[in-house]
Amino acid sequence: MNTGNYSMSGRIGGDLGGGNGGFGGNGAGGGDGDLIKDVTTQTFMQDVMEASRVQPVLVDFWAPWCGPCKQLTPILETAVTAAGGTVKLAKMNIDENPEVAGQLGIQSIPAVIAFKDGQPVDGFMGAQPESQIKAFIEKVGGAAPVSQADQFLEQAEALLTENDYGQAAQLFGAVMQMEPDNVKAIAGLAQCYLGSQELERAKQALALVPDDKHEDPSYVAAKAAIDLAEQAEALGDLAELQDRIAKDPLDLQARFDLALGLNSRGDKEAAVDQLIEIVRRDRDWNEDGARKQLLQFFEAWGFKDPASAYGRRKLSAVLFS
Repeated sequence: MNTGNYSMSGRIGGDLGGGNGGFGGNGAGGGDGDLIKDVTTQTFMQDVMEASRVQPVLVDFWAPWCGPCKQLTPILETAVTAAGGTVKLAKMNIDENPEVAGQLGIQSIPAVIAFKDGQPVDGFMGAQPESQIKAFIEKVGGAAPVSQADQFLEQAEALLTENDYGQAAQLFGAVMQMEPDNVKAIAGLAQCYLGSQELERAKQALALVPDDKHEDPSYVAAKAAIDLAEQAEALGDLAELQDRIAKDPLDLQARFDLALGLNSRGDKEAAVDQLIEIVRRDRDWNEDGARKQLLQFFEAWGFKDPASAYGRRKLSAVLFS
């Protein structure tokens, strides 16, 4: 990050007044609770200089006529909120409050300066991409703390991969109590029901995801898994399919149906093997149906699932050998 030139032409403080707001008070502006607020020349000492002795404060110098400012400020606000309290954001309109910017020697906006322990310590000029802003915030304030909900989700997803559906469901349920609209938790619970062969309960659980979050990858994966389970329900006894294949290895429809059935029973690698055999014998069968079904499996299982990695290796070996 560009630290810029933050030598001050005079001591900030003496002529700026003490103010009485603070991030927890009723000062100007709003923002996200205690993390984001507007500041003035009068409240700068309290809201920035003194507040930075407790935790770093980023000051966003902006003006209503500044186009890049309008691009930067929303990204800053989102990043500060996501940082979970490692830094605060003070927004200063330099048209209404030119004194501080003048004392800091700021020549152009947008400009963001980080204060820590009452001193400017770092900063940057101009609009920046979200990734760089996040890196800047982490550099100044440290990594964001991991919430208990995130910890539970990580544990639950690991248990789900290990097919420990009972323990995983308890953790997903705990997250839903903390955050009722958490898509990962709802979709994870649906996957637990699927793993326990409770299709209807899985569908009921997934229906809790709000409509505007149906593009979330966790929802997409759970929906794909439910669709596969519904297809498998109509297959009946897998022994009959296995007998058909034993009598006629070229019965590709039987292999396809068997793959669906094996997947529904949790035998993912065996399901992959059946579809790979179809691709090996007749790539164009059913309009490339076996490869497309494999891709749906990968979507339903998730990228990190060992069976997905197994299937991708097998598919690559067949397609590019």
